[in-house]
Amino acid sequence: MARDPSILELPRWLQTPPGRYLLEWERSRIDAHVADVFGFHALQLGLPELDVLQANRMPHRWLALQAHSAQDAAAAGEPGAAPGEIVPPPVAQAALCCEFDALPFAAHSLDLVVLPHTLEFARDPHQTLREVERVLVPEGRVVIVGFNPASLWGLRQWAGRWAARASGEGDGSGLFLPRAGDFIGHRRLRDWLRLLSFEVERGGFGCYRPALRTQRWLERYDWMEKAGDRWWPVFGAVYVLSAVKRVRGMRVIGPARKPVRKPRTAPAVVSHTHHNEEEPRR
Repeated sequence: MARDPSILELPRWLQTPPGRYLLEWERSRIDAHVADVFGFHALQLGLPELDVLQANRMPHRWLALQAHSAQDAAAAGEPGAAPGEIVPPPVAQAALCCEFDALPFAAHSLDLVVLPHTLEFARDPHQTLREVERVLVPEGRVVIVGFNPASLWGLRQWAGRWAARASGEGDGSGLFLPRAGDFIGHRRLRDWLRLLSFEVERGGFGCYRPALRTQRWLERYDWMEKAGDRWWPVFGAVYVLSAVKRVRGMRVIGPARKPVRKPRTAPAVVSHTHHNEEEPRR
């Protein structure tokens, strides 16, 4: 498999001021989405720089790293792992290395799967989402985070790509976001989930500041957070979406309970009044 150095662009970009600004918003929003999800097994696909399961209380939490990404990271001198190798995770989770479009989990075995910018950088986002549907239990939950193409950041990315094609320069130096990402629109993703029998329950947008590279200028536009959330909420640079896997003809019920035996009631005592008086003679 050919090495693709563009895979490493997202971790490096997250170390920049806009990347740290993005991670801060995502951490707070994802925590709100996963905190009240109950079960036994939770999985995070990719993005080890952000522990998206820290607010969840499931006993078994896994962090999956993409196999070919780990190989490219190792070739570039970055920390990584070979396929099938367990690596020390940067967060308090168990980590494994696998392909996201062929997850090493049995069907109906996971209660929660979180995809932080996973579909955008996956080699086959449709198959990855189908694998998530396969491993989730009925009524299991998936949380997806992605860049919004219909935003100031998306417009800046589109303009950078257009300028690169016009000038013939394909190094991606004029782009604001990582060039490897194939950003998926919010409505498009909802259609994908609907086809896989997911029901979208919650969602939201954030990061309304312009595509600026320095911390100083990002702080100057702090006022746009509240204004954007009120006046143009669907144009945030990033979105988070939570959906539940529905299975037709199946209803989740609680644990079986033993029937409660009603105590036997004592027979009621009926008192009879006997009249000894003689009947009147006619």
